[in-house]
Amino acid sequence: MKLIVITCLKEYLEDISGIFKQVNINIFSTCDITGYKLTAPLHLLENWFASGGEEADSIMIFSFTDEANASQGMDLIKDYNKSLTVRFPIRVFVLPVEKFI
Repeated sequence: MKLIVITCLKEYLEDISGIFKQVNINIFSTCDITGYKLTAPLHLLENWFASGGEEADSIMIFSFTDEANASQGMDLIKDYNKSLTVRFPIRVFVLPVEKFI
C-alpha cells in the first residue's frame, strides 16, 4: 500500500479529481493549507506591491492506494505540470505504508 500526497493551488482540485478517477483512486481526503515563499526578489521592482513573502491558498490531497495507481497518478501529474503556464506546479510524492489495519 502507498500514500499519495499532493500539494497544489485550490484551483487544481477538479483537475486532480479527474486524474484520480483515471487511475482508479476513488476515495481521497483534502486539507486547506497556506503556502509561503520567503525568498527575496533579485530586484526591488519585482516586489513593488508586496510587503513580504508570497502567500497562496493551497490544498493538500491524499489517498491510500496501491503502487500501480500511485505510479500512474504521479505520471499523469508530471504530464499535467508540463502544460501549466503558471509558476505553481503541482507537487506530488508517494510514501510507503508499512503497516495498516
